[in-house]
Amino acid sequence: MSPTPTVLVIGENSFPFHSLDARREAFEEIFAPVADVELTTDRERLTDLSSVDVVVDYLTDSTLSEPQLASLEAFLDGGGGYLPVHCGADLMSVAPANPEDVLDTREEPFPELRTIIGGHFLTHPKETEFGVTVTADHPVTDGVDDFRVFDEPYQVAWDDDVTVLATMDHPDLESYPVLWVKQYGAGRVCYCSLGHTDDALGHESVQRLLRNAVDWLSTSTN
Repeated sequence: MSPTPTVLVIGENSFPFHSLDARREAFEEIFAPVADVELTTDRERLTDLSSVDVVVDYLTDSTLSEPQLASLEAFLDGGGGYLPVHCGADLMSVAPANPEDVLDTREEPFPELRTIIGGHFLTHPKETEFGVTVTADHPVTDGVDDFRVFDEPYQVAWDDDVTVLATMDHPDLESYPVLWVKQYGAGRVCYCSLGHTDDALGHESVQRLLRNAVDWLSTSTN
């Protein structure tokens, strides 16, 4: 790994509610202090990750070609880091066949990405303010105390083999994880469900979590 990690942020502009262009400045503000940052909507960039330390996934439609998926899996097997943010765990939404529709939905999540991430998005109520409770001491949560944030509260499914680092404190929902980590091969994975609103991506605690995640993910486990 290089002394200054290289972060590749991949997203799309197909869905206005999760537009990479609309979040470009926010992601640059978050990651530039700790990494060299590249942002792209070109999924073919995933076929060559030789110069990348951490892939940040902000895709809503997680459709990948076989070469793109194989390259991501090889990257992780070789010790790379993977950071799906918010919609990066939405593994069932795809671009609509009818352009008048907002999106189409798969019957099941993309299985390979579901295994890599260790969970996936289910649904969400409307945006609101809710609490985030830090539940574990970990390099990703270093320096972050419990906080409140205005965001889209994601209800998620998660596997037993993930380590949950923070949970949601929402008056109408159970304590869903908002942050977890896991190993994948020699690589590391961190999922953060926060990141829909400008308030969330501009929140000091969310920014600290994501920067910490890059530091942790870019540390070789070999």
